[in-house]
Amino acid sequence: MTNPEPSSRISRLPPWLRAIRPTQWTKNILVAAAPITSLQIFHAETWGPLACALFSFLFVSFSIYLLNDIVDVESDRLHPTKRFRPIAARQLPLGAAWTMAVAFAMASLFIAGIASLRLLCLIALYLVLQLSYSLYLKKIPILDIALVASGFLLRAVAGGVACDIALSQWFLLVTSFGSLFVVAGKRYSELKQVGTDGATRISLRGYTPSFLHSVSTMSMAIVIVCYGLWAFREGQPQVSYIDWDVISVAPLTLALLRYSQLIDQGLAGEPESVLLHDRLFQLLTLSWLVSAAVSVLSAR
Repeated sequence: MTNPEPSSRISRLPPWLRAIRPTQWTKNILVAAAPITSLQIFHAETWGPLACALFSFLFVSFSIYLLNDIVDVESDRLHPTKRFRPIAARQLPLGAAWTMAVAFAMASLFIAGIASLRLLCLIALYLVLQLSYSLYLKKIPILDIALVASGFLLRAVAGGVACDIALSQWFLLVTSFGSLFVVAGKRYSELKQVGTDGATRISLRGYTPSFLHSVSTMSMAIVIVCYGLWAFREGQPQVSYIDWDVISVAPLTLALLRYSQLIDQGLAGEPESVLLHDRLFQLLTLSWLVSAAVSVLSAR
């Protein structure tokens, strides 16, 4: 179970900084996925657009976090952990939160516009989708997990859009269903922690544990199958006796199984916490990243 008290390190930060959720910034690493897997990260001309995409998503995320907490302030005060958030705890005034939300949104759009019109349109799309989610659609089961998952997907797509990289169908399938796997697991963990009767998130009352477990399991299976089809694809150049693409399937599968185990235990309500604190998941993820990196570098 998640500790109802915020960590001492986070709680010592100023309220305005805690309100933009520092522990969740790690999800923006997804922006670099396309440049890394396509090897464009080694080209200096990629760094500027990639930095714009990264900071655009950082700032637009800050804006959405603040807006979510403003809209949900009353329900958050009834939640065992969310009641510690600065706005719910009355540590950050609503007026200041509104000002910060608007400022971060404008800064995000400005930075995206510097990179390209396509990135600007993508950030605008993300903002519209997340505003729709915050104001209404998060109350509707299935749509709420689809929209949260779209946020992960758009981050991964943003790196390709900003750096003018064509994204393969395998990349899009793995990131799409990987996002759905994480979000369905998050909802399952939340439901297991608070139940439908004590749920302050309205959409949770429209789910059952078996449904969310099915969505999570289905998504994980599709990720493994799609990644495996990519790894075993025909026509790829064989540059060594060791096929690192194929080898990378094993640690990825084990990492997903470990995450699925945490979901089943109700411990995946905060995906960033799993990434930062679960040692076995970190080890398996690192093993996958190393094998995938060797595969990418050996193909250079």
